[in-house]
Amino acid sequence: MKTPKRLQPLVDDGLIDEVLMQLMSGKEAQVFVVRCGDDVRCAKVFKEAKQRSFKQAVQYQEGRKERNSRRARAMAKKTRYGQKEQEQAWLTAEVDALYRLAAADVRVPKPYGFVDGVLLMEMITDAQGDVAPRLDDVTLTEEQALRYHAKVIQDVVRMLCAGLIHGDLSEFNVLVDAEGPVIIDLPQAVDAAGNNSAAVMLERDVDNMRAYFGRFAPALLTTHYAKEMWALYEAGELHPDSQLTGQFDFDNHIANVDELMAVIDDAKEEEAERQARMRDDDDSDEIPQPY
Repeated sequence: MKTPKRLQPLVDDGLIDEVLMQLMSGKEAQVFVVRCGDDVRCAKVFKEAKQRSFKQAVQYQEGRKERNSRRARAMAKKTRYGQKEQEQAWLTAEVDALYRLAAADVRVPKPYGFVDGVLLMEMITDAQGDVAPRLDDVTLTEEQALRYHAKVIQDVVRMLCAGLIHGDLSEFNVLVDAEGPVIIDLPQAVDAAGNNSAAVMLERDVDNMRAYFGRFAPALLTTHYAKEMWALYEAGELHPDSQLTGQFDFDNHIANVDELMAVIDDAKEEEAERQARMRDDDDSDEIPQPY
């Protein structure tokens, strides 16, 4: 096929020898099958911000650390330079996540490099060597569903131990190769420790997997892996090879409303006293004016 404009620099530099076909076009990127020497790989071409329908939600970016203080200030002030740097940070988020998760033994495509907004990575194939199907396109037996679900949960645990949450995990972001599920699409990966929505996003990811695999293995529909996982994580007891049960003891304690209101009233009273002290301090600092 004709070489797309965004891939031409990589062809000129010898990183890609030939563009074989377009694999998919999504809300944030186009993916092409390319030949690199004797290897067949994928080239993910990220769309520019104005062309993407997936928004760079603050909810996802919260907690991501920017080491360069100048860039961090510019991004916070949303200057033109800051917006450009924020766009670059968004694009490199998936690359950083892939390297980090591959090192943590999570089943993700192996990254080979990131050049000018193009991510070169492993092409996931099925047992016949063809492009692996998405999980949504596969019909499973109950036994397969239980086995694949266990593998995905294990990978989510390893992701969490590596400090990341997928943030958009569903049957559309999992491929199935000869060995089972492979998690893909991580530009919105969430910082587990620094994001206030981390627990909610983890639960959404895990519940999506529960609902999908539960179609084939209904016993999974009564499990609570996300809550069990997060409780262990918060307690510092979650490890990459933790064996989860899917069971969770919910707190059924009925809140004492009167006690809660008393605490709120006390807090309001303390705040009013603090404000009064501040006003008194301000008055005492005033310089007397001559009459």
